[in-house]
Amino acid sequence: MQIGGGSPIEKWTRAQGDGMVRLLDRSRPETAPHRYYVGFRYTEPSMHEAVERMLDDGVGRVIAFTQYQQYSGSTTGSNLNELYRVQRRLDPDGQLQWSFIDRWGTHPKLVSAFADRVEAQIWRLPEDVRRTTPILFSAHSLPLNVVDRGDPYVAEVGGTVAYVVDELRRRGIANPYRLTWQSAVGPLRWLCPQTEAAITSYGARGFKSLVMVPIAFTSDHIETLFELDIEYGEVAEQAGITHYLRAEALNDYPPFIDALATIVKEHMDAGFPTSPQLLLPDPGEESAQTALTRQWIADQAQRASPR
Repeated sequence: MQIGGGSPIEKWTRAQGDGMVRLLDRSRPETAPHRYYVGFRYTEPSMHEAVERMLDDGVGRVIAFTQYQQYSGSTTGSNLNELYRVQRRLDPDGQLQWSFIDRWGTHPKLVSAFADRVEAQIWRLPEDVRRTTPILFSAHSLPLNVVDRGDPYVAEVGGTVAYVVDELRRRGIANPYRLTWQSAVGPLRWLCPQTEAAITSYGARGFKSLVMVPIAFTSDHIETLFELDIEYGEVAEQAGITHYLRAEALNDYPPFIDALATIVKEHMDAGFPTSPQLLLPDPGEESAQTALTRQWIADQAQRASPR
């Protein structure tokens, strides 16, 4: 099995956006119609294109809703830095008023959607291993030098895992679990245990089944379809694991679409607040650009606050 033909991320992002605004139009008609814009950091459609379209459409208020549910300076933070640069070039007079949903990894509806996906795979297991099969929650790794400066990603991914496991326990699923890290590249030291090594280790210890959960991803892409399904599937086969299952990505799963709409509605109902976490610098050294971006975010928060 191989993959090709381009990444499905844009397809899934647009399906999520379409479903989200349909629900928002019904649940919050006083601010309807709602629109969404897609802006990627490293591919098209770019943030530049998204902001241009907002300005052309006469938009006044924008919610920057990261689709990385757990915050890291290397993901959401990097995207916010790019957004700051784009808006400075395209909207120096501040037509657009911004607010930010920067992390949402423990929202109850997201947690429930993840638990649904895990539970579905547990029930696919043979009955004799259904209660003992390890669940491996796999997230994209980070270099340790990023972690050492105080990046909150590890804690936030761990938080999502803890909430999902708690929900599974309420459903009577008490399988053992671990959090592992995938996609490490290059000579730097990265977070461990690495997912590939964990699969090999459990196979060597006699486990014949595993349930994999891409806990830091909400849409299928190369790290689920190729890395988890194909590359690590081959590792599992070589390790003697005969039941290697992967929880489906959330993609356009209706409860997940409802979660997105609920998160945005709650943000609007609360007056477009800015997370205190977003305004707190990491303890370690940070770039001048990150400091500028944080000040811009603080200025936008001041614009949004009641006079």
